[in-house]
Amino acid sequence: MSIRVASEVGALERVICHRPGPELSAVTPRNRRDYLFTDLLDLQESRAEHEVFERVLKKFCKVSLVSDLLADVLDTEEGRECLLSSAGEGVRRLAEGRSAAQLARLFIEGRHAAASSASPLFDDVRDLLPPLPNLLFTRDAACVVGERVMIAAMKHSARWTEELIMRALFRYHPLLRNEGLLYDGPPERQAHTSIEGGDVHILREDLMLAGLSERTSVLGISALTTALFEETPLRDVVLVAMPSRRSAIHLDMVLTMLDSGICCAYQPFFAGSASRPVLHLTRGREGAVERDDLFDVLRDVGYPVEPVYCGRNSVSAEREQWASACNMLAVGPGHVLAYDRNEETLAALERDGGFKVLSASDFLEEGELPPAGERAAIAFRGTELVRGGGGPRCMTLPVRRAEVE
Repeated sequence: MSIRVASEVGALERVICHRPGPELSAVTPRNRRDYLFTDLLDLQESRAEHEVFERVLKKFCKVSLVSDLLADVLDTEEGRECLLSSAGEGVRRLAEGRSAAQLARLFIEGRHAAASSASPLFDDVRDLLPPLPNLLFTRDAACVVGERVMIAAMKHSARWTEELIMRALFRYHPLLRNEGLLYDGPPERQAHTSIEGGDVHILREDLMLAGLSERTSVLGISALTTALFEETPLRDVVLVAMPSRRSAIHLDMVLTMLDSGICCAYQPFFAGSASRPVLHLTRGREGAVERDDLFDVLRDVGYPVEPVYCGRNSVSAEREQWASACNMLAVGPGHVLAYDRNEETLAALERDGGFKVLSASDFLEEGELPPAGERAAIAFRGTELVRGGGGPRCMTLPVRRAEVE
């Protein structure tokens, strides 16, 4: 079996990423909201920052790029037909004579339809195949649960092609052999459901933490939970009701696991009078039980977690949470990757979590992995990447983790 993920913190063995490319250039001041961006990203700087991120990741695990995996799939008759049949006749004609690598770039970078006026500069641009500037955030389009796969039902049409690509990768690529789809987003979307990977956290084989957010609906969570209860060892699902705001589009923007007993979280959502409602579902029990405190629920199901809250005070917490301070990636128990700009949150990890903070440059120069049993946070530059609205967890799709001892 090539894939298996049964925790958020087991040692990462293989991950899927996407290095930003020309698709980012499709985002303009006029269409940025359609593409779900608040600002325009500089391609060269974004790419340079991501390459450092990849270099750090490769010290811990194997990194597969979407473009490479997609080219492999498009080099097979079945995989090519799967993607072309979903893209329409215009794309099929465009694909004639193209190599698998060229066609992979076409699916990622997109292609505009021919301009219909005498002045293309002022013509409304129509996409024959839409560019995928959000593919940078590979976490959202799929999720590995045990040896099974959830293909997302993305909320916004700008990202629907990402679902089709992930579906093809997990159906046809030999590195991603699996026991089948638990949930197939593209057809489910027709039933007015949505669910994205940033809201799905597999804490343990029998325990899932998930967000009910602007991008993950009750119907989406319900469909996934039903499949998990029927087809996997899952016993408990803990849901956090998220507010509708840009800074909290997914649960992983306000909470990520750092080790088996510790997480980084945004305090206003999890402590005090404004904390978010929590629902607890259990296999075999009718309905959900509403609770007030997430950490009480996790303690009750045998997964006690202590939070390290981002920032130093309410002002720095709000600023750094906006800059994806809570969106960290555990590459192993107690070993995490984070943006270096969130200095107050990194200080909190040192002070309250016992983490040693290392710069990515020092880590790469020294070449030594953090010792097992010692907590470490490796901080890399993400000044441009963060403007896309996500952090290290968003930019990774784990497909294999070691078991947590």
